[in-house]
Amino acid sequence: MADLLTPFTARSITLRNRIGMSPMCQYSAYQGMVNDWHIAHYGARAAGGCGLIIVEAAAVEARGRITPHDLGLWAEDHLEGLGRLVSIIERSGAVPGIQIAHAGRKASTQRPWDGGKPLNAADGGWLPIAPSAIPFGEGYPTPTMMDDDRIAEVLFAFSEAARRARAAGFKWIEIHAAHGYLQHSFLSPISNQRDDEYNGAFENRIRFLLKTVAVVRDAWGETNPLTVRLSCTDWIDGGWTLDDSIALAHHLKAAGVDLVDCSSGGTARVKIQTAPGYQVPFAEAIRRETGMATAAVGLIREAHHADQIVRDEQADLVLLGRELLRDSQWAQNAARELRGKAGDLLPPQYRYTLEP
Repeated sequence: MADLLTPFTARSITLRNRIGMSPMCQYSAYQGMVNDWHIAHYGARAAGGCGLIIVEAAAVEARGRITPHDLGLWAEDHLEGLGRLVSIIERSGAVPGIQIAHAGRKASTQRPWDGGKPLNAADGGWLPIAPSAIPFGEGYPTPTMMDDDRIAEVLFAFSEAARRARAAGFKWIEIHAAHGYLQHSFLSPISNQRDDEYNGAFENRIRFLLKTVAVVRDAWGETNPLTVRLSCTDWIDGGWTLDDSIALAHHLKAAGVDLVDCSSGGTARVKIQTAPGYQVPFAEAIRRETGMATAAVGLIREAHHADQIVRDEQADLVLLGRELLRDSQWAQNAARELRGKAGDLLPPQYRYTLEP
């Protein structure tokens, strides 16, 4: 029986355990470039024992950034810093992954600690693009509806981002199709009100994501895992649902996607009743109904809880967010709690002193 500390294999890649770092934006880049903050931040979590590190959303084009401070994968200049990041993650025993993303109608905002409000042109903002000319919310600009040329541009940008991610040395890639950003906004009837081949029937609303998967897989190659993060429900009547996510997962599996990272929400501001593991049932349902591997996320804090999720076959991986911000050595501590010692999750520089 698999447990939290057993290896997990997808295609040619084997993780040392089933603990992963969920992609969390640091909003600390300049012109998309990796800097010392990213090296220290991700290096600490890799040395802390995680099996997988998914680097934060990297914008596939400059207009796809959430803020002007997002990490980037839209230019060759980004490769040197990302290569350094890959090196420190791998040297610490973790598999380096990266999430590629486009913010869509939620682009061009301040950093959260600066207020998080939409930026205007005078403050360095830009006009977002989206499937429909529907603003995200009050105070947000009306985005430009994407025509065929813009759709083609974004598909090419995802393809080029995947190529660059491979060139930088990443071994795991995730397409961000959640949280109200561009890919998700095509899926949801709340944000997609087009009258062409990309809206209406379910098969039309998933078309843009499936085209993205196809171009990313082609650029990324067949050797390493390709995953997709989904918002498995909008939590809104008339929005995207878990049943939609299950149906989509069948298509994703057929298209060569290896795992679904199961999150939720983000299409609109709604109050969600949260609790530890509140999104785990989404991962369990998709795994059960499709046979696809899944990752569980969402306020998972305790080692025994994370272990039980894997043992009960609710998900194949557990991705942590806030807990890894609080404790970079969560994986080592989980190993001590579950098995009595951290073992090989401790870097050798520490192991001989801490666990002789």
